[in-house]
Amino acid sequence: MVDGALRAFQDDPSLHLLLVGPPEAADAILAAVDPAEHARLVRLAVPATHPEDQDQDQAGAGVRAAVRAVAQGQADAAVSAGNTIDIVLSAARILGRWPGVRRFALTAALPTAAGRLVLLDVGSSVDTDPDTLVMHARLGAAYAAVVHEVAEPRVGLLTIGTEKGKGDRLRRALPPLLETAELPAGARYVGLIEGNDVVSGEPADVVVTDGFTGNILLKGLETAYSRLGLPGAGALEVPRAALLLGVGGTVVVCHGAASGPDLAAGIALAAHLHRRAAVAAMVEMIPHNEVSHDG
Repeated sequence: MVDGALRAFQDDPSLHLLLVGPPEAADAILAAVDPAEHARLVRLAVPATHPEDQDQDQAGAGVRAAVRAVAQGQADAAVSAGNTIDIVLSAARILGRWPGVRRFALTAALPTAAGRLVLLDVGSSVDTDPDTLVMHARLGAAYAAVVHEVAEPRVGLLTIGTEKGKGDRLRRALPPLLETAELPAGARYVGLIEGNDVVSGEPADVVVTDGFTGNILLKGLETAYSRLGLPGAGALEVPRAALLLGVGGTVVVCHGAASGPDLAAGIALAAHLHRRAAVAAMVEMIPHNEVSHDG
């Protein structure tokens, strides 16, 4: 964590960091930075028990404090390599959901032979349903349009073959819904997508799947690319960070096994998304304009 925060801080002179977590980690970061730059670093103490967290365990106290800082305007984005469940639940409770979004989608941008591809969900919603994946198709199309500046994004459904009727019950039910769904930014559904298509990037700009298969695919690609090389000339590294789409704020989730460079990339992604007002732009593309809250 310390190495990643330092890398991000040094790479971006306009970046300010709100340090949430173990005091010794904050001390190490402050000690490694020129005192003249300390104004760009703020330490946030994690309360032993926040009034709103009386019924919560303390393991995710740092995550909740970081998300609450976004809700209260102390921070523009939250980046965490903590437990994904803690992050998702904290975001839902504190920041709320976009209207119509029942389940968030962890959204990764992958390098392909053709450029970049949006893959979602990669771990937020393991058990899902057709309506959720239709909404995730909308979220992914909005991400491709706003963040990757893709005109009329092509949306595909990940399954085990391109022939009609391929896949489990969920995948068989989805094509008619996606064919008639209203997708943002002029996006269109282009059909069934296989795993090899995710590497080529040719058939689609956005690939939708459930969080179970998406997480397996993402981790498999990470390992393959790290050992065999990346597709395409000059392709970027596979990010070990994903945006939590559908939440009322910018929340980036890094893998628990993320390295220093991985965490730095996650922080850089969060800063980039904030500076482009990406979340607000995506909300405008999805029906309704108010953020609903849990509880």
